[in-house]
Amino acid sequence: MANEEHKPYIPAKTNLPETTIKAFILGAILSIVLSAANAYLGLFAGMTVSASIPAAVLSMAILRLFRNHNILENNIVQTAASAGESLAAGAIFTFPALILLGYWSDFNYLETALIALCGGVLGVLFTIPLRSALIIKQNLKFPEGVATAEVLKSGEEGGSAVKYLVWGALIGALVKFMEAGFKIWGGVAEAATTVGNRLYGYAGMNLSPALIAVGYIVGIHIASLVFIGGVISWWIAIPIYVGINGLPEGVDAVTAGSAIWSEQIRYLGVGAMVVGGLWALVSLKSSIGFAVKSGMEAIRNRNKDKGGILRTEKDTPMSWVIIAIGVMIVPIFIIYLREIEQVSISAFMAILMVIAGFLFASVAGYMAGLVGSSNNPISGVTIATILTSALILLALLGSGAEKGPAAAIMIGAVVCCAAAIAGDNMQDLKAGHVLGATPYRQQIMQMVGVFSAALVLPLVLQLLNAGYGFGPQTAENPDALAAPQATLMESVARGVFSGDLPWTMVFIGMAIGVLIIVIDKIQEARGSDFRVPVLAVAVGIYLPFELDSAIMIGGIIAWMVSRYQKANKAKVGDGFKKAKMSSDRTGLLIASGLITGEALIGILLAIPVAIYGSSDVMALMDDPIGSLPGLIVVIGICYWLYHLAKKNFKL
Repeated sequence: MANEEHKPYIPAKTNLPETTIKAFILGAILSIVLSAANAYLGLFAGMTVSASIPAAVLSMAILRLFRNHNILENNIVQTAASAGESLAAGAIFTFPALILLGYWSDFNYLETALIALCGGVLGVLFTIPLRSALIIKQNLKFPEGVATAEVLKSGEEGGSAVKYLVWGALIGALVKFMEAGFKIWGGVAEAATTVGNRLYGYAGMNLSPALIAVGYIVGIHIASLVFIGGVISWWIAIPIYVGINGLPEGVDAVTAGSAIWSEQIRYLGVGAMVVGGLWALVSLKSSIGFAVKSGMEAIRNRNKDKGGILRTEKDTPMSWVIIAIGVMIVPIFIIYLREIEQVSISAFMAILMVIAGFLFASVAGYMAGLVGSSNNPISGVTIATILTSALILLALLGSGAEKGPAAAIMIGAVVCCAAAIAGDNMQDLKAGHVLGATPYRQQIMQMVGVFSAALVLPLVLQLLNAGYGFGPQTAENPDALAAPQATLMESVARGVFSGDLPWTMVFIGMAIGVLIIVIDKIQEARGSDFRVPVLAVAVGIYLPFELDSAIMIGGIIAWMVSRYQKANKAKVGDGFKKAKMSSDRTGLLIASGLITGEALIGILLAIPVAIYGSSDVMALMDDPIGSLPGLIVVIGICYWLYHLAKKNFKL
């Protein structure tokens, strides 16, 4: 019935070129670029954003230079590009934890690429039997997938729309270069105050256009929840902690607050994240069961009804999928054997990882259909995997196992990459379903995106590690990328084996997570549109406050644009829907450009820093002139973003 009711944009009987040579090349290049940009963003801000729409716009603009191109070819390109972006999210959430553990001193290219590749390929394979279950039978909305399809349908606007992406990229790149390269102004505006030794107050904002853009893309709802998490940490928990224990001596107020957050308060986020990950599994148990059952039915029925399948419903043959999953167990087993050095335990963990990978890929795919990829609880899924793996390894190997924490993180890395890919790929398959694409061709291009990103991500991670370092900023790494998720994973894996986690903070964080869940259920019972997903708040708890506040500013701008649209709805009449979509796309493209430009410059600046071993190698002055110039620039960018989004709403 679902197939009869759905009428794709391109009918199933129409055959258009999809997997062309230029689509392969362009998809691979965009996958590399966007995966690198998202790796930097995730390590810097602790959040990643979907690259499907920017990739679709870039694809439309570039393919217009060729005589022959079509909408399905555009869709194929963005499918590969967004797969690379998703793999980056899985990689940066886990791999830097091995550096933070001290287990790796740098990123071994072959091992990093192989782990990312195995996880990404499994993520693609796991979504194949889930496509029919989640997209057709349950008909989930997959918001980013539908939005991408709408952008591609309006492909005639591609040539003009891409200018907003380019402008945003140029401005984001210029601002980053002035702040981090020339060191003209400071990157953070912050202040803290103390009264005696028991009262503490803090306010701050990172002067990053990319963070403003992240807030704009995720919207006021998620941005406000992230900010609430920051309020819990910095305006409630730290003052309470100071009131009980006092301030560290011999340091200024800003440094004191950062030290307390790093050593104690951020572990509230660990507890909240663990509760959030487990709650995601519990609350979705029936839906997960449906997805897993449907996937197994698809595997069992792989040889039935082959002759009458429409082009728009042709998946990769299930026999190939099963063989490929079996093949992928071999390199995963070898990786684990190198770390654990026991054949039986390594084999057990490899098989367990594949089972957990399929389970969590189902979770990620279903959640992507409900709330979108940007709100998908990949962090919670990963922390649950690492915690479970660490506990199993602790039972099997004992607390003295030196490689135990690293082995747990490597297991989590494969599952995290698989889950991240699964959620995003389901969005792409939904876009293809709306447009009338051929599923197995999209699945081929998802593999292309994974391979391309897996080959370059180890180099990007190594460059960023050499240029900036990861974790809390120190005298050796003054510009260290926060890598909050990886820091969280490292803390949990190490803490299970060593027992040195600040468990009081973890348990309080778990209690906070339970309280947030109760509030969310109350909101659900009231029929309120403002829900409170625990993982969004948990992200804010373990992010530095200057990141939370910058993201909130972006959310406020998106809310102001939305208010303007609603206020003018009556004036526009029937044209409101069209105008709203145009305005939303303009702001989205500018925001995506700001992120991409800043991220790419951040990666490029890491090259001279890594070569010369100093973050001041390009500085024009000994000391930045303060944060005021940067604050003025950011205010100007905020106004520009709001003005253009509002201006393009007008018909």
